[in-house]
Amino acid sequence: MAIEPLLLRTPEPPVVTGERPRTVRSPWTAYARTVGLYVVTLWAVVTLVFVLPRALPGDPLQSLDDPDSGTFVEDNRSRELVAAYYGLDKPLISQYGSYLRDLADGELGWSISQKTPVSTLLGRRLPWTLLLVGSSLALASVISFLAGVTAAWRRGSMVDRALIVSMSTARAIPEYAISAILLISFAVFLPIFPMAGGQRPFATYSSSLAAAADILDHLVLPMAALTIGLMATKFLIVRNTVIGTLGEDYMLLARAKGLPPRLLKYRHSGRNVLLPFLTALGVQAGFAVNASLFVETVFAYPGIGTLIGSAVTARDYPLLQGTFLMLALAVIAANFFVDLAYRWLDPRAG
Repeated sequence: MAIEPLLLRTPEPPVVTGERPRTVRSPWTAYARTVGLYVVTLWAVVTLVFVLPRALPGDPLQSLDDPDSGTFVEDNRSRELVAAYYGLDKPLISQYGSYLRDLADGELGWSISQKTPVSTLLGRRLPWTLLLVGSSLALASVISFLAGVTAAWRRGSMVDRALIVSMSTARAIPEYAISAILLISFAVFLPIFPMAGGQRPFATYSSSLAAAADILDHLVLPMAALTIGLMATKFLIVRNTVIGTLGEDYMLLARAKGLPPRLLKYRHSGRNVLLPFLTALGVQAGFAVNASLFVETVFAYPGIGTLIGSAVTARDYPLLQGTFLMLALAVIAANFFVDLAYRWLDPRAG
């Protein structure tokens, strides 16, 4: 029986499965798609920011019709002139077009109630809100990570149960209630921290360090109130993720090598928490901005929250549009950078 040489055999035809070969997409394609989605989101936000203030009952000129207000006018002609000055007599589509043109020129308009450019008001208030939200998110992230890892490694112990109960309780209490409790406890009964404001009124400081210390002193209670409400979700994510890694082969191998518990906790098991932790951080950015408005109102903190309150009362369309837009941009920017970090850490996400 003759044996056909191996090199002379006719190759078998490839098996056709009907599936198209998978193409490897460039990471820049994923980044471009992400940027496009955020551009569409930004347009939707800009449109909602224009529509929502006008959905409120009343209008910015309602004080002109109130005999008890200092701006009351008796004749309709004066009211029409004021409406024409602010462009409120135009159809909504024309107002929307003017609004988009102003945004393209970098203009946010003039506040009708405060007779000041909206950009000037936001320049004074927005840094305070960003300081409060940024510091609270950072502090809540550190505490929830350490507490979650500790609870996972002591699963079922008194420490674990105490952390779960305390975090769940904090999650169930609204931010304004937490703020009121802290205010009464540490500013009224125990006057350790200032009751309200961001700085001492009319204070003069000998150095920038003294000014920073005063700002930090006024920041403690609002930051604590917001941090307490932000910890629970990330704590549960960290705890459950770490518990899921304790029985993995690489963890058993690391224990067999005799690695110290500190490395096992924070380098081996804690590293797996990074991606879900980033996801929760992006989601909580919007929640933190929303919750900060209530916290600022309770503590009379000079941020965007008190500015929105006065704008809603006055039905100040340009001021409402500017504040909502800046807060939305802050949330979108935070989620955008979290998304980029997620794709950088895990290229499969693209």
